[in-house]
Amino acid sequence: MRRTMVMTALVAGSVSLFALTGAMPPPQGAPGTAVPEMKAKAAKIGEAAPAFSLKDANGKEVSLADYKGKVVVLEWINVDCPIDQRVVSSKLISTVYDKFKDKVAWLAIDSTSTHTKADYDKTITSWNISYPLLNDAKGTVGHLYNAKTTPHMYIIDKDGTLVYAGGIDDDANGTKATRVNYVDKALTELFAGKPIEIKESAPYGCSVKYAN
Repeated sequence: MRRTMVMTALVAGSVSLFALTGAMPPPQGAPGTAVPEMKAKAAKIGEAAPAFSLKDANGKEVSLADYKGKVVVLEWINVDCPIDQRVVSSKLISTVYDKFKDKVAWLAIDSTSTHTKADYDKTITSWNISYPLLNDAKGTVGHLYNAKTTPHMYIIDKDGTLVYAGGIDDDANGTKATRVNYVDKALTELFAGKPIEIKESAPYGCSVKYAN
């Protein structure tokens, strides 16, 4: 009987201590169990584009938040990919960039796990890139956006919503006499205040060379 009264008093004292201090009892579970962290939500058309920060080829931190209020284009890139080389040499990307460079922030992202600063410098020089090239060798942002190929293109509107994801155009083999440049079309519609007709398309190119 006395033992029961002592245990009851101890429990009551503990509850009173939590009430006085405002502290809450620790979550139940095995000792040392970590509370799982919330994972970043993956990119999805019509929803807020996932935030990220990466370093550019010169080691400068670049964040998506830096371009709040601007339309942003993301371009997954790999200088060693022959399909990306063909797309670049055909000016399918540079023509769109030149057309909209005063209206958009354009960011290239390299998720190739083996690439180093030398590869980034090579990309910038050989492809004459004047916009930031971001180091995603760990593949964190690539996986967040589910980037599958080089190139793989994304458009984020000025409100931070992902409005396009897919290929640069509808000519995966590079053989069409006429082609639809999806990025050009989407940006043209976006700045004209019109709904984007094609929000998603199948990306083509070399697979992104993520780390194992």
